[in-house]
Amino acid sequence: MKKLDARGLSCPEPVVMIRKAMQSGEDAYEMVVDNHAAKENVTRYAEHQGYTVTVSEEGSDVTLTMRK
Repeated sequence: MKKLDARGLSCPEPVVMIRKAMQSGEDAYEMVVDNHAAKENVTRYAEHQGYTVTVSEEGSDVTLTMRK
C-alpha cells in the first residue's frame, strides 16, 4: 500500500498527488489530509477511478484508505 502525506496542501494539490500515485497501478493507497476540501475532492476522484474509500479521522488529520 502506497502511503501519501498531503497535510498542509490545499486543493488541487492532494488530487494531483493521488492521480500521479495511481498511475503506478497499485490496488491500495493511503493518504493523510488535514482539510475538508481535500478529503471530499480526493474521495470523489478515487471513487471515480473505481476505488472504495474508507475514512478515519483523528483530530485534524483525516486518513483516506483507497482500495480496488
